[in-house]
Amino acid sequence: MRLLDPLPETEEPDAAIPGDTPLAEVEAAASGANRLTIRFGAFRDGRGFSLASILRERGYGGELIATGDLLPDQARHLKRSGFDAVRLNPGADPAEWRAMLAVIDTVYQPAADAAVPVWRRRAAVETLEQKAARLDAQYRDAEPEAILAAAHREFPGRIAQLSSFGAEAAVSLHLLAQTDPSTPVLFLDTGQHFLQTLSYRDQLADRLGLTNVKIVLPDAAERAGEDPKDNLWRTDPDACCDLRKVRPLGRAAAAYDALITGRKRYQAATRERLAVFEVLDGQVRVNPLANLDADEVEARFEAHDLPAHPLADQGYASIGCWPCTRAVRSGEDARAGRWSGTDKVECGIHMGARAA
Repeated sequence: MRLLDPLPETEEPDAAIPGDTPLAEVEAAASGANRLTIRFGAFRDGRGFSLASILRERGYGGELIATGDLLPDQARHLKRSGFDAVRLNPGADPAEWRAMLAVIDTVYQPAADAAVPVWRRRAAVETLEQKAARLDAQYRDAEPEAILAAAHREFPGRIAQLSSFGAEAAVSLHLLAQTDPSTPVLFLDTGQHFLQTLSYRDQLADRLGLTNVKIVLPDAAERAGEDPKDNLWRTDPDACCDLRKVRPLGRAAAAYDALITGRKRYQAATRERLAVFEVLDGQVRVNPLANLDADEVEARFEAHDLPAHPLADQGYASIGCWPCTRAVRSGEDARAGRWSGTDKVECGIHMGARAA
C-alpha cells in the first residue's frame, strides 16, 4: 500500500466520500470511476473499511484511497480491506506507517487483498505421509534405479543409506554407487558382527567406490551399564538389539530426511506388503529393491560381477550378528536363520517407536 504525502495547505483536498455514506450512493459514485477516496471521520468508525471491502468483493477495480482520521496501527487493516493508498495527515510520521505495514506478514482470514491465510497455506503443504504415499503410488512397480533416482531428487543432500553389508547388500550398494557414491552409508557396528562381515564391508566399499561409509557404534556408557559382559543376547535379544541397533540408528539417522534400505518383499512374510516409500517415526524409508525376487537379485550379482559375502556359500541367506544368525535350511525363507528358535523376526530398526 502506498503512502501519499499530506496535501499542501494551498491545494484542494481530495474529493472524498464520507465513510458513513449509504452503500448504494458509494456504488453509484464508483461506477465508471478510476479512483475513489473514502474519508474516515473518526478512527473508531469502521464503516470506511466495510465500504472498501464490499466494493472489492463486487468487482471494483479502480484505485481506493483512504484519508481522514486514521492511525498507523490501522495500516494493515486498510490494506487488507482493499485500499491501495492512504493520504497521510500533516505531521504524520511515514516511518511509523511503514513499520506497521511490515510488522506482521501472516494473516488468518481471507480479505480483499491477495494474502493467503495461514490455515490455507498449511493445508496446501504436502505432509510427509502424503509425500510418501504419492511417491509410493507413482513408483510402487518401478525399477530400483527409478525409485532411487526419485528419492535423491525429493530429498537432495538429506538422504543416507542403511546397510548391514550382509548377504545381498552388494546389490543395493552397487545401485547407490551408480547414483551417488558420496551418499552417506550407515553401518551399525554392534560389536557382535562376524569377522567376515567387517572384512566384506571394507572390500565392498573399496570395490564400489563408496566414499562416505559411517560406522555407527552403541553408546559406550549405555553398553557398559546394560551389557557389561556382552551376553545380553542370551537373556533378552530385543534389549540387545535396542542397545546396539535401534538407539544408535535413531541418533545417527536424525540428520537425514530419508533413509534407504535393502529390504525386499520376498525375504519374509512380514515384508510381503512392503512399500517402496513409507514413513517411520517422522522419517521416510526408501526401499528401492522391494520389487525384486531372489532370482532378480542373483541376476544383478552376475550382471555386475559383484562379490558375494564370504558366508553366502555356507548357506547364510540373511546375515546379522553372529550369536543370533545361522545358515538357512532348504525350504526356509531368507530370514529364517535370524533369531532361530524364538518368535523374534526383526531387530527393531524398521519397526519404529513401538520397538524401543
